[in-house]
Amino acid sequence: MFEYGNGVGEVSGQAGGGLGGAPMDVGLELSRFVTDSANTISTTPPGILLLWLVVIVVGLMVLRRVF
Repeated sequence: MFEYGNGVGEVSGQAGGGLGGAPMDVGLELSRFVTDSANTISTTPPGILLLWLVVIVVGLMVLRRVF
């Protein structure tokens, strides 16, 4: 597969010929974002989630007053 540009890149998991990485797949990155967010929320203790909710609501109220 070396003649198709996959020389060293196949071993390291990166596309060959790039500047240090594979091209970004937007769909994959959005999927990872949703998965990581769901995992963070599901593993966070309820008290911290309530604190996040209060901080977000207060922040939105402050933004409404400023703008």
